[in-house]
Amino acid sequence: MTSPASAPDALPVTHFDLTALPGAARYKLLTATVTPRPIAWVSTLGEGGHVNLAPYSFFGLMGSDPPVVAFAPGDRTDGTPKDTALNIAAGGEFTVNLVSEALAVTMNATATDFPHGQGEPDALGISLAPGVKVAVPRVAAAPAALECREVQTVLIGRTRIILGEVLGLTLRADAVQDADRYHVDTGALDLIGRMGGRGTYARTRDTFVIDRIPFEEWQKGQ
Repeated sequence: MTSPASAPDALPVTHFDLTALPGAARYKLLTATVTPRPIAWVSTLGEGGHVNLAPYSFFGLMGSDPPVVAFAPGDRTDGTPKDTALNIAAGGEFTVNLVSEALAVTMNATATDFPHGQGEPDALGISLAPGVKVAVPRVAAAPAALECREVQTVLIGRTRIILGEVLGLTLRADAVQDADRYHVDTGALDLIGRMGGRGTYARTRDTFVIDRIPFEEWQKGQ
């Protein structure tokens, strides 16, 4: 691995003016570049109490005090909001289920454009478990679930960003190394991320460690 003292010279580049490109081109470029992206498998409660479940890879953790997540559920092709956004606007709660490799095929099936009002868990036989801090259930087999309350929904053009405060975190027991010290075995969660290209995903098992260097230590190496 290259050290900071011997960082490579600038490489030849190609620049794209995103302000001049159509939406499909922007989407293709950005989703191929910003990778891997964690997957928010979002469960919400709809009319009549049915559970909607859909995956979104425009998703991230934005802070910890308070803990905030953000995700962007795109609109339907006709410009109307998806069920996820409608349900959160009505109920103010949602649960972000994180996706392990074992759940990848099931998660992908929930991306099917089911008719409005038809819950994916019922249609696909996905087992749910009750929420603790919110009324919205979680996916029972998910290795981690973040129970959230909507803080704000921001509209920027056709981009809808939902911000949620994380009220509770449920983790698979075998991934908790020391509950009193809040130590989590991240590798045991076996999460996947979204890559560029149609249907392409990444595993999170191939990791490496780089320790941060205190300024005093950095000075000694100069």
